Amino acid sequence: MLTEERYSIILNYLAEKKVATIAELTALLDSSDSTVRRDLHALNRMGKLCKVHGGATAVENNYLSREDDVLTKKDMYIYEKKLVAKYAASLIEPEDFVYLDAGTTTLQMIDYMTENRATYVTNGIQHAARLTAKGFNTYILGGRLKATTEAVIGTEAIRHLSFTNFNKGFFGSNGISIKAGFATVDFSEANVKREAFSRCRQRYVLADSSKFKRIFPVSFAKLEDATIITDMLTDPKYRELTTVIEVNS
Repeated sequence: MLTEERYSIILNYLAEKKVATIAELTALLDSSDSTVRRDLHALNRMGKLCKVHGGATAVENNYLSREDDVLTKKDMYIYEKKLVAKYAASLIEPEDFVYLDAGTTTLQMIDYMTENRATYVTNGIQHAARLTAKGFNTYILGGRLKATTEAVIGTEAIRHLSFTNFNKGFFGSNGISIKAGFATVDFSEANVKREAFSRCRQRYVLADSSKFKRIFPVSFAKLEDATIITDMLTDPKYRELTTVIEVNS
């Protein structure tokens, strides 16, 4: 079966069912698991569907209320995350006071960081460990630990942030949409992100292309509040609302 035929079948199936699993599409197309995953990845990049863990949803049915844990997410879109992370790391300059949000893409940034004259503050447990191991001047927020994201959240984390003034902040987001802006799964994590956003002069949201057109329960910032760094922008309308930097190589 030709690639375009498979694309058409997948999109027609999603138009009817709204949601499809890898197993369902493998049986429907009589194709291998790897072929279906490759097709979903391509269609996601074209903005034709929303790729999710284990399958896909129709673009108009992209409201999500749960997230995968760190171990699952760290191996998803790894090439794209590294492209975005490497570019973001290059923006850090001597004497910068940097906030590094918890997340798998911001975690990748640390591998490319070389500026040891900057000061770093993070709410990510893994982030703090890696930054310290590289000899960087590092502070971690106090508060409650969220196991699924390995992020420090809660009122104590917000209180610590209230004393800070960062010149640059790098953030992750579960979803990015024109309707809901930057959004995440729960109120506690969103509140920490919102406070950190308000304390940064320059804000960057790091997101591979799969994050676009996804709506999660709690918005923490508007699109115009930050510059988006991504591997591919599938909808040019986002450029009308904020600055978008595409990093392809």
